[in-house]
Amino acid sequence: MVSPINLRNNNICIEELAKAHPALDDKKAYRQALKYWQNELLHVQQAYYHQQKRALIVFEGWDAAGKGGAIRRITEKLDPRGYAVYPISAPHEEEQGKHYLYRFFNKLPSKGCLAIFDRSYYGRVLVERVEGLATHAQWQRAYQEINEFERLLIDDDVKVIKLFLHINEDEQLKRFEERLNNPFKRWKLTAEDVRNRQKREDYIHAYNDMFCKTDTETAPWHIILAEHKWYARVKILETIVSALSEDIVVAPPEIDREVVKLAKQQLGLSVKE
Repeated sequence: MVSPINLRNNNICIEELAKAHPALDDKKAYRQALKYWQNELLHVQQAYYHQQKRALIVFEGWDAAGKGGAIRRITEKLDPRGYAVYPISAPHEEEQGKHYLYRFFNKLPSKGCLAIFDRSYYGRVLVERVEGLATHAQWQRAYQEINEFERLLIDDDVKVIKLFLHINEDEQLKRFEERLNNPFKRWKLTAEDVRNRQKREDYIHAYNDMFCKTDTETAPWHIILAEHKWYARVKILETIVSALSEDIVVAPPEIDREVVKLAKQQLGLSVKE
């Protein structure tokens, strides 16, 4: 598989990224790859628990790009005690009037845990910018605020992983149609999704500015080509495992000799060589 595409201070139109879209077409190969990377992620999660590490995984992307499906595959095999998923929507009434980062502080991961944001504080420079919910001065200032916020987390030993799921305009329309005609998916298509599509060019500008100004050495953006769902899900898992595995020992901890001794004395059990 190709490496994740990182935009390092390059204002590249994301539409160009979809020209050569890799695909994982064989269902058996997809299931094997999915199972492998899910198990690898479970091992990393266990390492984070034992070493009391923390990580924040941020998802952004187009409407219907597959964020929810990807998060479901990420968490499917994990220990539920070691992660939390936060779907981020408009701020509640008690959150309005406070700094926009306020509501994210109480969602940060505790020791040994992973936190997953389905959309995030980047809404300040995306939907709030495009829809006029933040003033020009507010969203311009937010790039530095976000970089400093992530720097604060990283300095506090929180790994920050940022993923953007990209689909082209035609694929998005196809998925909208599928949702509209599937009673079990119809709830996923909202009036806001339809309105946002009319401002696609505005969002492209906002995304490019976001990549250019918040893609940092310590918290880079990973662009996931998501038009092929199987490929995207496996690529996301691979990317997360790779990022989480940096600077930690993933191998299981050494066995507790006191437990071995007690197991032998009281239960007649011994460790198999």
